[in-house]
Amino acid sequence: MSGASSQRRQARSENPRRLQLLREQTLPPALNGIDYLEVASKDQRTLKLVFVFPVSGLSVAHCRIVGGVRIQGVRVLTAQASGKVLTLTVDQAGDFSWYELQLIDPAAPEFAPAGIDPVLASIRFSFKAQCPSDFDCESAHHCPPASLPEPLLDYLAKDYASFRRLMLDRMGQLIPGGQDAHPADFSTALVEMLAHVGDLLSYRQDAVATEAYLGTARRRVSLRRHARLLDYAVHEGCNSRAFVCVEVAPQADGRSLPARSMLLTRGGDPDAPVLRSDELARLPEDGSLVFETLHALSLHSAHNRIALHDWGELRYCLPRGATSAAVVNSPVLALLPGQVLIAEEIRSATTGREADRERSHRHALRLLAVEPARDELTGTDLRLLRWHEDDALPFPLCVSAEFEEGGSLVRRAISVMRGNVVLADQGLSRRAESLLPPEVPADRPGRAARPYRPRLQEPGIAFAEPYSHDQAQAGSAARALRQDPRRAVPADMHLEQDDPAQFGDQILLGASRWTPRRDLLASDRFAQEFVLETEADGRASLRFGDNQFGRRPEPGARLLASYRQGGGAAGNVGPDSIVRLVCDEPLIRPFVLRVRNPLSAQGGCDPESADTVRLFAPESFRSQERAVTEDDYARMAERHPQVQRAAARLRWTGSWYTVFVSIDRRGGLPLDAAFRAEMLAHLDRYRLAGYDLELQEPAYVPLDIELAVCVLPGFMAAAVEQSLLARLSNGLDAQGQPAFFHPDHFSFGGSLALSALVEAAQSLVGVASVEVLRFQRWGRTAQGERAAGVILAASLEVLRLDNDPNFPENGRLRLSMRGGL
Repeated sequence: MSGASSQRRQARSENPRRLQLLREQTLPPALNGIDYLEVASKDQRTLKLVFVFPVSGLSVAHCRIVGGVRIQGVRVLTAQASGKVLTLTVDQAGDFSWYELQLIDPAAPEFAPAGIDPVLASIRFSFKAQCPSDFDCESAHHCPPASLPEPLLDYLAKDYASFRRLMLDRMGQLIPGGQDAHPADFSTALVEMLAHVGDLLSYRQDAVATEAYLGTARRRVSLRRHARLLDYAVHEGCNSRAFVCVEVAPQADGRSLPARSMLLTRGGDPDAPVLRSDELARLPEDGSLVFETLHALSLHSAHNRIALHDWGELRYCLPRGATSAAVVNSPVLALLPGQVLIAEEIRSATTGREADRERSHRHALRLLAVEPARDELTGTDLRLLRWHEDDALPFPLCVSAEFEEGGSLVRRAISVMRGNVVLADQGLSRRAESLLPPEVPADRPGRAARPYRPRLQEPGIAFAEPYSHDQAQAGSAARALRQDPRRAVPADMHLEQDDPAQFGDQILLGASRWTPRRDLLASDRFAQEFVLETEADGRASLRFGDNQFGRRPEPGARLLASYRQGGGAAGNVGPDSIVRLVCDEPLIRPFVLRVRNPLSAQGGCDPESADTVRLFAPESFRSQERAVTEDDYARMAERHPQVQRAAARLRWTGSWYTVFVSIDRRGGLPLDAAFRAEMLAHLDRYRLAGYDLELQEPAYVPLDIELAVCVLPGFMAAAVEQSLLARLSNGLDAQGQPAFFHPDHFSFGGSLALSALVEAAQSLVGVASVEVLRFQRWGRTAQGERAAGVILAASLEVLRLDNDPNFPENGRLRLSMRGGL
């Protein structure tokens, strides 16, 4: 009986085969037995015990109920026989556990009554059999499965030899003389074939199990996909970039060197720095690296060497941090904003010899403005140059000096500006190469479409951050050299369809391109995009979409790949390493005098190692890439390289929330319009939707400090005062290090300890002692700062002391010198 119901339910005997034998007895029967038991009343106190044949002679003394968990000792009160049914009444209903009703002989309880089969003299039942249930009430009783004899097998066998030995041993157990089979016997050949198949299967199982986890994966593709699940972008390295100067003769003026012109390192004839493209096949395998220009370059012979104007000074230098200079406009210059110049020291400022020049005094700068000017005193036509603040000179640049030669003083140029500068990056372009296999396989009828996973013909694909010349001209020269390997993509790579109407690999005109992506999760089914996956040996394969995430190439189509080969740390060549140009333009090639890179190439790095991926990928899952709290916005702002510290406050501005981010810029620079736009673009990727962003300057706290300095005997008080002002200034000290009150030493909430100030002043040579007369905020009454020995700042305040007499509200420092000379 099954289903939820209130009908009576029966407890059947667990020996149905014994019951059948009992029914098959000849009449009159010799034995009787219990057929089933039924709980007959809702109060579960009336039981009907049904026998196979009519029953008589059984009373309460012959019935016993045992079992139960919570309710035990259930007693039979009455027993009344009628035909095959013995109706029993019990004193109480049992619990939900199993009970057993037993028929016993009162004189010998361990035996069944006379005439009752001992096997069928008891039955297992439950008092709750009448309770409604959604399940079948019949109890399933299955015999345990028969245990088969297991052969003696070595489950550690994993290779060909162990599989072969295992099968031969088994044959020796089953077949007499099986171990003595001849090596050329058919059975031995069959065993060896099966061992070979098992060896291949075992290797595949091990390989799949190994690649299933980040910690054990060996293939780079597996590591990349595991890391992607943790939102960690594995980078494949990056190529290097370098500024290259091209010196030309006047005959090349106005000509344009096209983009993707090839440059080579090492070797060659110094008097012939230009090669034709057909000469490349005859070059020796000397390990030369290939660079290619990233933009077109307008050539002017006047830019080969641009003289700096010294304003008539005998020894004139551009200071460290300079962002402007004047150059002589003779011959006439064609300088424009956005162009890159390289300031270079060409001879020593001490000896005047070229061999003694400081080779590290070379610096690239991008022009922001070029204005005409004239030195009326000397009658010199000039051009006033101003360049990007990020390109400020990192060293003092001496312009000219006088040297004694042959008994007379001769003025020599120490430094010059180099023009005709083009940005180049490392990598050799390969155009319209067929893939391996070259053709997309056709679909098989009735089967799923086979994935197309072709490989590129050459290994070692160059990766680079996408370059836009218009955007680069708006930034600094230093920014053009910087690359983030995690934003690098296959350099200039794309796929184009082959034209079947033409012989060989010819691009079909008008066909749309396939472009690379880091993944296809955001690609729709019509997007012609693919993923490039590289292995540890440099081989690269392509992965296309499935017409759901990215488009799948049409069966039978042929795609041609264009890409660049190279990249890595090997491209970080030193200065003057790029010395050759490959050019076929007849109006340029004969007039190129010299090709060189005054500065080292930089930015090249090798692919991320497998150990690095295993180390950092799990940790990246914990990094926060979304700004939610105020502290999140501050931390995201501090990721910008020009931000020293940041603080954020969230406010309701009437219609939406606005996050006000206070920026403490490095070097104390202001938040100008260009930097504000750059920071807003930087924070926009992290902010929550519906939240507005506002940038603001820190709340500067000017300081008012007065010191009484006792000078040691024998020291000039004025010289000591000058040194002390330099040490306690907001700029750089005599050693070029940030001084005590440099803006980078103070940020939000930073305090000033009186002991640190006294130590900085007391440690100066010539200072005997220092007495602090005033130590407080400027323009406010003292709040006990000198007694407490510290000036505290709030969370959005930054301490400041410029000591500029024109702006005392930016902080003031006064010194009272005593003693000395």
